[in-house]
Amino acid sequence: MQAFPERWKVSAPELIAETFSSRIWKVTREDGSPAIVKDLKPFDDVADELRGEHYLAWRRGEGAVRLLSRDGHRMLLEYAGDRLLSEHLAEHGDDAATAIAAGVMAKLLSPSGHTPPPDLQPLRERYVSLFRVAKADRGAGRTSLYVHAADIAERLLAEPHEIKPLHGDLHHDNILFGPRGWLAIDPKGVLGDPGFDAANMFYNPLDRDDLCLDPRRIEHMADIFGETLGQSPRAILDHAIAYGCLSAAWHREDKNAVDENRELAVVEAIRKVRSRC
Repeated sequence: MQAFPERWKVSAPELIAETFSSRIWKVTREDGSPAIVKDLKPFDDVADELRGEHYLAWRRGEGAVRLLSRDGHRMLLEYAGDRLLSEHLAEHGDDAATAIAAGVMAKLLSPSGHTPPPDLQPLRERYVSLFRVAKADRGAGRTSLYVHAADIAERLLAEPHEIKPLHGDLHHDNILFGPRGWLAIDPKGVLGDPGFDAANMFYNPLDRDDLCLDPRRIEHMADIFGETLGQSPRAILDHAIAYGCLSAAWHREDKNAVDENRELAVVEAIRKVRSRC
């Protein structure tokens, strides 16, 4: 039977998910309420997860799940609920889901009276894979989507709207509904322009290319997230283009051509909308 620190006073562990980076357990606290234990595995990018832990501690439950306790590479987390935003989208439509995501985004970016953690990843460092692929394409004389996106990313980094602590991986399966309403889970802990936190939403849900390739949906998201963040729709679309090619670059590094090509197809759809702005 899985054992957790005695001071946590949790019981009845149930393994509910396992990924390359962690095992996720649902447990029962002493008062009978549910909680989550995220047990990190030893893997190359464990620092990514630890930055997310520090981000949660800093947010103190505003817009995100509360970090209740930690023990080494294990976290005891508030139970956010079991209704994903992607499920809400399927039942109530994409516009309703986008409005909810915007509300969560606004809460995550609301002011805090506490000092942000010092180890948040600078956005330029986050983009390193995109810059690496773009450099290789330039060296080979290719004018690719990666080169175009790297130029956009450089401009966004040089002229940020503002710089704030960011969730870093906000999408439809990282927003859940529970006792405290809609909350974000699994942050990466990034520092940069808030437009970055809107970008991944354009590429999700991953199984809904009918939405992700739809110009009306792309325009609507740019308008809603632009209003939420106080930025122009053009700026939001630029962040989406840069992020999509970053994600595609990660897939290229993993030799995952299927997902790389999928991301690039969505990038092209976003570029077409952006060209009309």
